[in-house]
Amino acid sequence: MLDLKYDEKGLIPVICQDADTLEVLMMAYAKEEQIQKTLQTGYATYFSRSRNIEWIKGMTSGNTQKVINVLVDCDLDTVIYLVKKNGPACHTGAQSCFFRKINKDGEIVSNE
Repeated sequence: MLDLKYDEKGLIPVICQDADTLEVLMMAYAKEEQIQKTLQTGYATYFSRSRNIEWIKGMTSGNTQKVINVLVDCDLDTVIYLVKKNGPACHTGAQSCFFRKINKDGEIVSNE
């Protein structure tokens, strides 16, 4: 139904951004079913590659992501969910999953 380009496993990368600040919160994957569910329900829905199941962000933690807009890149192979978040995005409790950086020496360090 959607004219998106999924990989050989039927997955597409989904970048999640805060709709107000545009901070990148997390990156996950979705299949067409999760994209459709996101569009229908308005809540960020993903596919867990490690658990091989669909998951709706925040259904167990309460840290939901209300989707304001869904964007797609020019190649139709990456999606962005612009969201209003309720709580941290990262399972570690960090506001964003991108809380570390690689310094010029190639070391991974805290971004704070």
